[in-house]
Amino acid sequence: MENGSNQEFEEAHRLWISQHAEQREGEAKGRLLRGHNYAEKLFVQNVWWPLFESLDQLHPEVEIYDWNRKSQFLDFAYLPQNGARFGLECDGFQSHIKDMDREKFSYALNRDSYLTGMGWRMLHFAFDDIQNRPEICRMLLQLALAPYLTRSRTGGPVLASAEKDVLRYAWSLGRAVRPKDVQLHFELNFRTAQKLLQSLSGKNLLQPVGSGQRVRFYEPKAMHPDQIW
Repeated sequence: MENGSNQEFEEAHRLWISQHAEQREGEAKGRLLRGHNYAEKLFVQNVWWPLFESLDQLHPEVEIYDWNRKSQFLDFAYLPQNGARFGLECDGFQSHIKDMDREKFSYALNRDSYLTGMGWRMLHFAFDDIQNRPEICRMLLQLALAPYLTRSRTGGPVLASAEKDVLRYAWSLGRAVRPKDVQLHFELNFRTAQKLLQSLSGKNLLQPVGSGQRVRFYEPKAMHPDQIW
């Protein structure tokens, strides 16, 4: 980050933590002040902030309960007003793998399965990637969020099912997508594939490469979290 951008992040992060701390009490507040440490802040700084430049509806150290009503805390939860629930975890090798016994390993898997069954979409990011390869984390985060994008921040139209499928496919390629790619992957005629890409471009979700009749490729665009279902 450049100095100006870094200062903007630091101020936004400070206010964000302060606001959440003011809204909590007891163990929930204590966990926030103890648990949001270097790795968690680095995730916000290296992964979330460069994509969205906003911490709206991203919550640190969120308390959840397992099937035995045992209290647990997620590193982050993204909770948009439309009811979707994304749990984001920063996993360090030392704490999550090397020092994990069989019982803890089983519990970690069962907890994720339980939360998935309860409607959470769980995403895990390795600390080494957050620190050294944040572009991988940003790509995976956008790939996970893209299928749930339904309307733009300005109240644009809802995406059709076929458009969601094409957007998900475009993110999975890791490169610009061509009408021919869509045609072959979904077994469509060329004109339909082209119209789907043009529609997503018109909704500001894909960036055309070229202009006019010379557009042959489309690249996925960065999304604001308010665009997520």
